[in-house]
Amino acid sequence: MTPIAGALALAAVGSASDGGISPVTPVSPNGHRITDAYWLTLGVIGAVFLVVEATLLTFVIRYRRRGRPRDAEPAQVSGNTRVEFAWTVAPVLLLAVIVSFVFYKLPGIKNAPAAAGNETSITVEAHQFYWLFKYPDGREAINVLTVPKDQVVNLDVTSVDVAHSWWVPAFGGKIDAIPGKTNRTWFKAEKAGTYAIRCAEFCGIQHTAMRGFVRVTGTRVGPTESLGQQAFGVCASCHGFEGEGLIGPAIASSPTLQDAKALGDLVRSGIGKMPAVGNTWDAKLVNALAAYLKAKFGGTGGG
Repeated sequence: MTPIAGALALAAVGSASDGGISPVTPVSPNGHRITDAYWLTLGVIGAVFLVVEATLLTFVIRYRRRGRPRDAEPAQVSGNTRVEFAWTVAPVLLLAVIVSFVFYKLPGIKNAPAAAGNETSITVEAHQFYWLFKYPDGREAINVLTVPKDQVVNLDVTSVDVAHSWWVPAFGGKIDAIPGKTNRTWFKAEKAGTYAIRCAEFCGIQHTAMRGFVRVTGTRVGPTESLGQQAFGVCASCHGFEGEGLIGPAIASSPTLQDAKALGDLVRSGIGKMPAVGNTWDAKLVNALAAYLKAKFGGTGGG
């Protein structure tokens, strides 16, 4: 029993440190529906667990040996039709309740509501190891998606390299980002704030650095930072926001930052252990990055 008790204690500690068994508070209609299905399923599972464990403990205590000889023959039970019928039908009914509830909620999870013009469509491109957002007016953003509150946002999700998985816990479910295929999802943020984006599919060595945010504002759609500053966020995952070096080398004093052509060749082709993070970047994005880096590190000199 000691190992079991220890395992349960560790599980409880881990659960508490991660917010317990409660999912992230949803702020989108589809997220609310997913959470409703979660709580119903958890309730049924919890009830079944309690009934089974209570029955088990009852039988362990009531029918223990109580000093009888080890070779004593216990009373033989041939069966009980009512009990056998009950434990066959009850699980079927419970599963039917769960399935019916999920199918009732499913259309509101999958299908965006009629928005009567109050909607926008944004393309989400997954890259190793960042998110690129393309707005309808041609603007682009990296790792930070800025949208207004109370507007339906339709997302066309794809990948340019390997399989990723788009997930904003506060908005509901995950959807795969697959090379050569476009999957669609949506959300409608009911509350202004900043909500974490996670890649829920292992996509390479820097998978854990593939993070972003959805910034929900009052009315604004589109990025608030310059394109170059956003692109530098991709570099900062390995090199640090001050160019100090994390898992990659320090770059603050690198002469490459002052040479737009050399910088473009580097991000598009990679070198050594550095992947080609910008192999799909257009000239606008590379030039924006070069201008930002020159302004940020221009006074540090060569090295």
